[in-house]
Amino acid sequence: MESVLQNQLVVVTALVSVCFMVTLAAVAAAFSDSYVTGKLIDGISRQPEAKNALFVNTLISVGLIEAMPIMALVVALIILSAIKVL
Repeated sequence: MESVLQNQLVVVTALVSVCFMVTLAAVAAAFSDSYVTGKLIDGISRQPEAKNALFVNTLISVGLIEAMPIMALVVALIILSAIKVL
């Protein structure tokens, strides 16, 4: 009986932790994307002739930022599969 309760506690703790991890990564990526895009607009307003270079750098930065929640989701799936929740 105690083993079943302990297993359920591990599963619930893992689910809560995974949800928190993925949510935090998604929120951090959203704020980072908005910050980078704001800096793009700021840079274009200061130097309109550098628009193309700034835009390319922004696309690369946003792509790298968006990789963070994807990696968090992969780690979450690994954690969930390790405790046999899936």
